[in-house]
This record gives sequence, structure tokens and C-alpha cells, in this order.
Amino acid sequence: MSGSAEALVELDGVRKEYGDVTAVDGIDFTIRRGEFFSLVGPSGCGKTTTLRMISGFERPTAGTVQLNGADAADVPPNERDTNLVFQHLSLFPHMTVGENVEYGLKKSGVDADARTEKSKEYLSLVDLDGYYERKPNELSGGQQQRVALARALVNEPNVLLFDEPLSSLDRKLRKQMQVELRQIHEQVDGSFFYVTHDQEVAMTLSDRMAVLNEGRVEQVGPPEEIYREPASPFVADFIGDTNLVNGTVNDGTVRVGGDDGFAVDDGADADGDVTVSIRPEDIDVVETDWDFAGEVVDRYFQGDQTQYVVEPAGEGLGELTVVMQGRQTPVEQGETGHFRVQSDAAVVFDE
Repeated sequence: MSGSAEALVELDGVRKEYGDVTAVDGIDFTIRRGEFFSLVGPSGCGKTTTLRMISGFERPTAGTVQLNGADAADVPPNERDTNLVFQHLSLFPHMTVGENVEYGLKKSGVDADARTEKSKEYLSLVDLDGYYERKPNELSGGQQQRVALARALVNEPNVLLFDEPLSSLDRKLRKQMQVELRQIHEQVDGSFFYVTHDQEVAMTLSDRMAVLNEGRVEQVGPPEEIYREPASPFVADFIGDTNLVNGTVNDGTVRVGGDDGFAVDDGADADGDVTVSIRPEDIDVVETDWDFAGEVVDRYFQGDQTQYVVEPAGEGLGELTVVMQGRQTPVEQGETGHFRVQSDAAVVFDE
């Protein structure tokens, strides 16, 4: 479900301090009704602290967290229209799957028949029809994850909060759960707020995402925009793979070291010292009109693509990563190739 313009959660100048340590440093972003919004960043950057302030388990030192347009400062966690899915699922081992899902409904005073009907409805939503009487220890890791998701969804919160819920799953199951999470989101009315250090997960799932670095928001936007138009070298380096090259730009040409240089559309108006982000897939292997020559010092076959580590012949560029899609292998390890930077794809950061 695509997000509307209506703000469901709004953080305005939110800051959180623990003694002399500033965990979150004046952040602003909005989660729209019905959207899948991710907060992504390295470990220790303040992601979980931000989630805990939205859920009510932490109180901001400064700034406001608004839910449905109202300041939530004095609203306790159990009275906020939110629900949490943790990294550690914390299913009750002595309860059946159905009883786990119904737990929140029972606490809210919903009668037994209605609880059973609704829990089975949400177990069906997460593809667990027929698992009502099972115990958690009879389920696989992915199935337990689905039970935790059904338990969080069954109360139909406005905002469902996820704290790294897929990090303990193996890669294949994690990718499967990503697809299922996205499909489930499209079938419910609430917004999903997903906290993760895994930028691949965030880009796969999100309508929009915020990149957090040392407690500050570096950029907010759709995944493709953040990948293709990063706002800073940190965002370029953290979201996906990139080559960061330091050089000098003049008249739309970046010079690095000696005579090596390449054209950039983004830097046509820049002049002076710059850092340039070049995605590995935006460097082509060519036979004529190349920007630089370099030896392939390492080559990694990755199925649908081949990754090269290139040592340019000139000074200043340093090792570069180049990715070629498909089965083509125009340069072998130990050979010298000729390479051209796609001028319309490089992003220039004026220092």
C-alpha cells in the first residue's frame, strides 16, 4: 500500500541523551499513513533508541514525537496505537500458536470466540492456516517469525514497529520473509516502521527510508533516489557499494593524480576539490575512448554478475570495484582492461 500525505508519526527535533552521550541528535522525519518506512544505519547510530521513543519506552530529552497529530510525550506504551516485533521473538513456549496470537486480545478483554476467530484470520494472513494448536518449539524459525508478526498485527495497530526482526534468519529465508512482509503490508491498513542495519532489506521493503549516522538523519527519500542521488559520501558508501574518489573538478572533468580523468554531468558547475561516488555497475569495460587503464587484481563470479577489483595504472585513483552484469567476462584476472565512467551516473560532492 503506498503512503498517503497524511502524517501518522512525526518526529520534530528529537534528541535523546544518556548522561554525556547523545544517542539521537535532533532528528526530523514523518511516517505517512499506510506506508512502509525504514530507518537504516550502522550499529550504534541511534536506530533502536528512535524506535523506543516512538513506542513510548524512552522519552525524548528534547523535541516531540507526535502520533496522529498529538504530542505523545505523556502517553504510556500500552496506550499508544503501536505494536512491536522484536529481533528476539519472545513467544510463550507453554502456549499454543493460537494462544500466543490471542494474548493481546485477551489482555484487552476480547471474548474467547472472537479471539479465536480473529487469531485464525491473522494466522491465515501470514500463511499459517492449521497451525493454531501447534507449540512454538514445533515450528521453524521462519514460522515462528510469522507467529510473532500475526501476534503484533492482530490488535490492528496504526503503526507496527520492527526492530531487526529478520537478522537471525539465514539469507534465503530472510529474502523470502522480505517478500512476505511486503505482501502482508499491502493487505493491512497500518504503517510499518522498520529498523535495520541491513541496507539491502531496507531498499527492498521501503516506500521511503531515512539514513541515520551518529544520531543524525543524513537523508530521507525513496530507496532509488537515495541510491542514485545520495546526499553525502556517507550515504553513498553505506547504501549499496560505491567507489569514493577524491580529485579536482574543472569544466565537468574530474582529475585524479596525474593525467587520469573522467567527465561528470553532475559536476558541470563545480570547481575545486571534490569527492565523487561511482557505483561499480556504472564503470564500463570499453575498447576505445577509455578514461583509464587498469589491471584486474581480483575477480569474483557471483552468478548473475562478476565483480572485478581493478588497480588503475595512473596514480591517485586507488583500487576500484567494477561490476559486469550477466555472463560476460571481458577481462580475466591478471589482464589489463580499459574502463570508462558513465558520466551521467557519477555523483559529485563539493568539499
